[in-house]
Amino acid sequence: MRHSGLVLVGLVAATSVAAPVATAQSASPALTLDAVAQNGAITGSTPSALTWSPDSRTLAFAWDSTGGGGSRDLWLVSADTRTRRAWSLGGARTQAVREIAWRSDSRALYLLRGDALVQVGLPTTASAVPVIDTIAVVGADAQELALAPTGDRAAYLRNGDVWIVSLAGSATVPRQLTMVSVPSIASVPLGTYARLDREIGSGTWGTAAPSFAWSPDGRSLAVHLVDRRAVRTVAFPYYLGKDTQLNMLRRSYPGDPNESRQVALVDAESGALTALPFDDPTAVQILNFAWSPQGVLMVDREADDATRRWVHVVERGGTPRLVYQDRRDTRIYTEHGSAWSHDGRSLLLTTDRDDRYRVYAVSLTDTTPVALTPATSDVQGEAIALPNGGVAWLSSAPVVAERQLWRMGRDGRAQQVTRTAGTHRVFVSPDARTVASLVSDDVTPPHLVMVPMQGGAEQVVTTPGGPSLRSAALMRPQYVRLAGAGGVAGADSLHAKVWLPEAATRGARVPVIFGPVYSNTVRNRWGGTYALLQQLLVRRGYAVVQVDVRGSTGYGRAFREAFLFEWGGRDLDDLEATKRWLGGQSWADTSRTGIFGSSYGGLITVYALLKRPGLFKAGVAGASATDPRFYGSDDVAITRRPQSHPEAFTRGALQYAGGLRDHLMLIHGLMDDVVPFKTTADLAEALMREGKDFDLVIAPSATHGWTSRPQHARYLLGKLVQHFERHLRGGP
Repeated sequence: MRHSGLVLVGLVAATSVAAPVATAQSASPALTLDAVAQNGAITGSTPSALTWSPDSRTLAFAWDSTGGGGSRDLWLVSADTRTRRAWSLGGARTQAVREIAWRSDSRALYLLRGDALVQVGLPTTASAVPVIDTIAVVGADAQELALAPTGDRAAYLRNGDVWIVSLAGSATVPRQLTMVSVPSIASVPLGTYARLDREIGSGTWGTAAPSFAWSPDGRSLAVHLVDRRAVRTVAFPYYLGKDTQLNMLRRSYPGDPNESRQVALVDAESGALTALPFDDPTAVQILNFAWSPQGVLMVDREADDATRRWVHVVERGGTPRLVYQDRRDTRIYTEHGSAWSHDGRSLLLTTDRDDRYRVYAVSLTDTTPVALTPATSDVQGEAIALPNGGVAWLSSAPVVAERQLWRMGRDGRAQQVTRTAGTHRVFVSPDARTVASLVSDDVTPPHLVMVPMQGGAEQVVTTPGGPSLRSAALMRPQYVRLAGAGGVAGADSLHAKVWLPEAATRGARVPVIFGPVYSNTVRNRWGGTYALLQQLLVRRGYAVVQVDVRGSTGYGRAFREAFLFEWGGRDLDDLEATKRWLGGQSWADTSRTGIFGSSYGGLITVYALLKRPGLFKAGVAGASATDPRFYGSDDVAITRRPQSHPEAFTRGALQYAGGLRDHLMLIHGLMDDVVPFKTTADLAEALMREGKDFDLVIAPSATHGWTSRPQHARYLLGKLVQHFERHLRGGP
């Protein structure tokens, strides 16, 4: 069936675009709370579905060049960035390009768009138009498109099962390969835990693991099978229907068995499914699985409490063979990664065997780990295997607040590849000659740049942000290092970033707001809604501060793992040390300091006001995780389990309710299934029993991400701003 709605947008040169930057003195007053809540015109559209052609000559991606007001069209850019092509495929705005896969000859692409699988045959000349064919109707919920190595079929995920479609002709009928899906028990599809009872897909909290992966010969698929039917059911009242209803979700608590997570092999013809024999699927998560070029399957697993890790390989028809394991009882949330070397003879494992996250090579014949990356910085995520036998990785070097790409050849010399300041997310071409990167910084939303792997000037491919970014005139923060509270290695100094209002630059003393508080906040990257909220507060005359409290990565193992059992404890020492530093700054009025955060940040806010009265004059705590008994089972990485560490579960906030002296506002969505509203209800009742004055603000249908919907963000962030205006500025 021929598609008739094609529009050729054009062939244009890829040019560099400078990100708009403003000083406090030139800042525009135009930024409003409405602009923060509905921030598409400022944030714009981030390129998605980035996919290199097999011949490494062209990068395809989906992007809305209007900055958030149009449809995601198909874009192509050459590896040398000399040309960009954009095709709008016509149709309704909802029929945006979602996913992209290349044919092996690099002359055609397959797209998931609307409810269809579409083939785009590329023209041979710049002036010609592509040939568009609809291959099959696959459903608007189809996802994770992957072509078989044989090139004659494609697989995709739909409603918890794998489907197969032939690519041999037009208008073919998809075939459901697996039959594992079981519907969700949820009656209201809101929240993190509103998932299918059984599915092929990601775990509730997700990892780097794919949902499925073709074997190199195309005869089978490895799949991630998740079964939640044995998980306890928890009721979350929903008040907005015709009548109040109890929305039931599968949701476990610390100490409960988690959802079952297994890797299984599926025959690509019959659909026969065989689970691999790994132990403890309700206590061990699948970090990753991947096939080597020779058809060996690697399976990377980690205990939910993060203390143990196992990596196995599975030969065809064989049983899993352990090639790597480690254990450390002090671990918390990890940043592990795994990949095959280019020749498939060894594994590249990102792990924390010493003070830093480093990449180690583990041979299948000699399983002794060999460190490849420097011991002075952290690796983020999985390594990238290079065809020349080298390796590339994202690193916290040379600036701990950034993530830059580095590479190392067989000579063992590490060289920096990307240099644009900020945080990079990279996509390396198959021949490893070109790097595409989605990069952002404090004032620049994510946008696409390209750079040769051997280094050189980074060329900007997509314009950052939307049409209102430049007029928003965002202000860059200052990065500072200050004396810390000590008590653990790395805590003798702290890293922070500070935004100063115009009055402070003129010598006035201004109120200071910490927030949003959390770990890993001192990063040069785009922060979305909260980044714009910070800018709004600065425009209203506040200095804004963020500090990396213990538990943050980039500062060594001791500082990172000091978070174990210490949430709402020694992390408050880091806030107090920052407050002391503020006392030495001429612009800071330390008698008027506030704090805000959500989830763990809400926990810090509540504990700071209850346990250290006077440290902050006012605080706003969103979705505050103040009762460890109601954490998710994945949070055993910081609490362990009641059966083994009962003392960790006696540290809830209720016992400190009598300590409130300052001005506290609690914000919570009633449909929050990550931090149940019950935790805030219990705390509010305890504060009332103590005769405390505080504010409680709710949103009936808001989930844990209570700023994700514009109407919730506008109302709740408005309450946050009003709270600080009232108690730090003396306003109404």
